[in-house]
Amino acid sequence: MKDIQSQRDHRRINIQKVGVKDITYPVMVLDKAKKLQRTVANFNMFVNLPHRFKGTHMSRFIEILNQFHGEFDIKNLRLILEEMKSRLHAESAHLEIEFPYFVKQKMSQANGIGIGEYQCKMQGLLQENYELVLQISVPIAVPLRMQNGAGLPRSPGLWGNAVISIQYRNFIWIEDVIQMVEEVIGQNRSITEQRNSESSPQAEQFSEKSILSVEDIAKALGRRFSGNNDISRFSVTVENLCEGFKTFAVLDGPQEHVSTG
Repeated sequence: MKDIQSQRDHRRINIQKVGVKDITYPVMVLDKAKKLQRTVANFNMFVNLPHRFKGTHMSRFIEILNQFHGEFDIKNLRLILEEMKSRLHAESAHLEIEFPYFVKQKMSQANGIGIGEYQCKMQGLLQENYELVLQISVPIAVPLRMQNGAGLPRSPGLWGNAVISIQYRNFIWIEDVIQMVEEVIGQNRSITEQRNSESSPQAEQFSEKSILSVEDIAKALGRRFSGNNDISRFSVTVENLCEGFKTFAVLDGPQEHVSTG
């Protein structure tokens, strides 16, 4: 019987991605207030497979991950990609890390300090050059209000999300990105509420869902990130959770071009 595995492959077929995905792993990420924050991340690790290689040892991905003991910062991400590319004889290496990030925030005088949860993703690519994209999903909530000035406050709800993807020019903290987004959303909400209350005495009867605009928020976020010298490129996606469907607006920077749906 012929040993097919040992024969040379003359078809010259390249595989673009081969690797492992959905690895759950405890990690420590940089925290502006506490230096490090412990969380649990989901990993996808893959490389390209040139035609001259018939396969790769999948266990090597886990070995590389274990080598860094779950301690991840911007420098380590590049080191992991370099190790993947070297040990697996690849021309390009990719790494995706998705994790929840928690930030203390002041809720109100009555509720005191709360914890905000933000879904984050880091995507690294090492080919001839190194690229790193940080993605943060920031919830946009309906604020608490009193109904007719009496009774229990209306329960807070989720209006939608602002998903920010950025490429660094200089290092920037996750907390600082979140703060910029929440400041812009708060300013946009205040301006919109003021305009509606001036134009219609009944405006305050409507919910936040009916007066916030995905286009206005996307443009406002675009202006904010365009003025930040630490960010070279960014993408903003603002989603509103309507009944039965979603509306959205996408803006890529530094050019302010908005597409909506």
